Amino acid sequence: MRLYINIDHVATVRQARRTDEPDPVRATVLAELGGADGITVHLREDRRHVQDRDVRLLIETARTGVNLELAAASEIVELACELRPMQATLVPENREEVTTEGGLALADSTQLESTRGALERLSSVGIRTSLFIDPDESAIRASVDLGVDAVELHTGEYANTSGDEREQQLTRLNRAAAFASDHGLAVHAGHGLTYENVMPVAAIPEIEELNIGHSIIARAVFTGLEAAVRDMSEIVRRARRS
Repeated sequence: MRLYINIDHVATVRQARRTDEPDPVRATVLAELGGADGITVHLREDRRHVQDRDVRLLIETARTGVNLELAAASEIVELACELRPMQATLVPENREEVTTEGGLALADSTQLESTRGALERLSSVGIRTSLFIDPDESAIRASVDLGVDAVELHTGEYANTSGDEREQQLTRLNRAAAFASDHGLAVHAGHGLTYENVMPVAAIPEIEELNIGHSIIARAVFTGLEAAVRDMSEIVRRARRS
């Protein structure tokens, strides 16, 4: 199990005042010291938090791998091809959303074709590719047809429910992870995961990578980022051992 830390929220605090701190690149150093296996960063079309300069510096300085989240917009895809992160994860974007609201709508022909074009461009320069999708068989089949290397299962519906409904969503994630793995895809997961709800997801054997941001950055306000990452890393590894 790899734990990737999403540092977008560090940039969100900085951009609230349009200043130069806190610096996402410095946050990356602390996250790696805390045991992060990689860094995830989302460069949005509207540049609401992470900026181009941040991504350039991250790829130059991160000692672990960088997973660049991006929409299938030609401008961002071309920048990714120039910078060549270890992995690129295509995600949907909505200008009005507070955070990503769901997986790629691969049943939509327009989004499917734009995704296909972006994947072909990224793969042509040797970037490992992933798609952020809902944990459904149809989305996984579409991902297989697109020839992507990995899928990241959207865990938001699991995270935002409780009781019997959460158990149903966990079963859905288990089935999707197994189905994706059986079809040759590497399986990642993320969105809405916290210190309180991550263990059942981390225990799913086919999932090999988690992407977590907000909960870790929130705890870091009180404990410091290095300690917050270390705490999450221990929970994830304990889930795998059990």
